[in-house]
Amino acid sequence: MTDFASVPESPEFWGTALYIVGVFGLCALMLVLSWLLGGRSAARARNEPFESGVVSGSPEKLRLSAKFYLVAVFFVIFDVEALFLYAWAVSLREAGWMGFIEAFIFISILGASLVYLVRVGALDWSPQARKARRQREEKQT
Repeated sequence: MTDFASVPESPEFWGTALYIVGVFGLCALMLVLSWLLGGRSAARARNEPFESGVVSGSPEKLRLSAKFYLVAVFFVIFDVEALFLYAWAVSLREAGWMGFIEAFIFISILGASLVYLVRVGALDWSPQARKARRQREEKQT
């Protein structure tokens, strides 16, 4: 037999339990309603993948430039650094002058890395800019 004395009597428990039941109930309701009310067409292109309403030609042969991956990595790096700066700004009074100096060094390194990325051409998207940069480098050598 189960012992019902172990069930908590606090209102916080019942509120949380009711919330969890409500979430699962709402999810089940949305799934059932979409299944009942959803359209059922037997179109030829129904199961083909598409993006933004455009059917892709051949996704397995799609070649992306490494620039896309580089920009994604740069975004993640600079985004995480912005999160660090936000945490620093929240605790500015507790950090004191040492925290200010550390943040200044951090921002300096961040700025230097951004200048380096611009000078190397890692942020050049257009082929014309890359071509012009190569021509300038060839003239210098």
